[in-house]
Amino acid sequence: MQSLRTSPIMKRPRTIPSAPSTPPSPQILQSKKTPTLRSFSSIKPRNILTNPTPTTEQYPKWIPLNLSRSELYLPLTFPTGQTFRWKQTGAIQYTGVVGRSHLVSLKQLDNDDVGYHFHCTTSEVSASREEALADFLNVGISLTEVWESFKVSDSRFAELATHLEGARVLRQDPLECLIQFICSSNNNIKRITMMVDFVSSLGNYLGDVGGFKFYEFPSLERLAMVSEQELRAAGFGYRAKYIVGTVDALQSKPGGGTEWLAALRKLDLPEAIDALCSLPGVGPKVAACIALFSLDQHHAIPVDTHVWKIATKYLLPELAGTSLSPKLSNRVADAFVRTYGKYAGWAQTLLFIAELPSQKALLTSSLLNSTVEKSPKSNKRQRGITEIPIE
Repeated sequence: MQSLRTSPIMKRPRTIPSAPSTPPSPQILQSKKTPTLRSFSSIKPRNILTNPTPTTEQYPKWIPLNLSRSELYLPLTFPTGQTFRWKQTGAIQYTGVVGRSHLVSLKQLDNDDVGYHFHCTTSEVSASREEALADFLNVGISLTEVWESFKVSDSRFAELATHLEGARVLRQDPLECLIQFICSSNNNIKRITMMVDFVSSLGNYLGDVGGFKFYEFPSLERLAMVSEQELRAAGFGYRAKYIVGTVDALQSKPGGGTEWLAALRKLDLPEAIDALCSLPGVGPKVAACIALFSLDQHHAIPVDTHVWKIATKYLLPELAGTSLSPKLSNRVADAFVRTYGKYAGWAQTLLFIAELPSQKALLTSSLLNSTVEKSPKSNKRQRGITEIPIE
């Protein structure tokens, strides 16, 4: 049995960008109990057609990932604002696309492990889909070890982690993540999902699961064929010009736009943020989301009014009562990194999730009383749509 850090899937270790030199990084504990992906290396390849006919299996066979609930809990990972392409297709079951063309469902099993099932794939190489899934789930990073370091740095995080374990940060395709978060700007979940579904439908159809249609995310070349007028007609509003402008900007990049985006994973965080902000419709907060959820920038902190409230209540109480500004946004990000180190973005994600009404129900009364209160206006805005605040 191989550990995640020695699995053939992870044979090309990624270099995690270091946090800025000034903030200290908590030392990640070296544990011998790193979760394993036993099944990934033992699966027998199936005969996969190059262009399969998509079908929906009524009783899929679930293959265990060998990731415990403390490493991955699906309800705290998928419906929390990281991605808008995955759908809930069953009881504690979510379905989406990894590696551009592999349609897969994930389900929390009765033993708290996570099972996976590939519905169809356009690849002839079976092993590539397991590698794509492992990469998407960021399994090369032990959530248990990272959180142990957070608990040492912050006693409140230690309490929250007991109730909200398994909130993992995903590693999405950069182009897919970029377009999603341009759609998310000053928007609500219902409209974001509608927009992302429209963009997705421009790609190749993969299949139907749980009543939802799934597609490959369209290539940059396919996106370039869509006009601003078409996007406006589909309800994108002013974001239509940003998407068209961003696609045009990416196509003009030497070596190609998708390659340019992937190369941002090798830059320091400030450089990656500046590069993203050069694209139409991308500001510092959207850039930080893209950096955290797709570019291996694990200490990126997306700062909006909700994160600002968390920071002023627990990390920077001296700023309580002041208004958020670009300068103060930088102070918030620095405060998170000082406290949590090079995986500060993962800590921020958990603290953000803890403020969602659906998750407050899981907390003890003492923790519930210590969480940030939402304004009546904020609650009204989300009622009937979602519990994830989006700005």
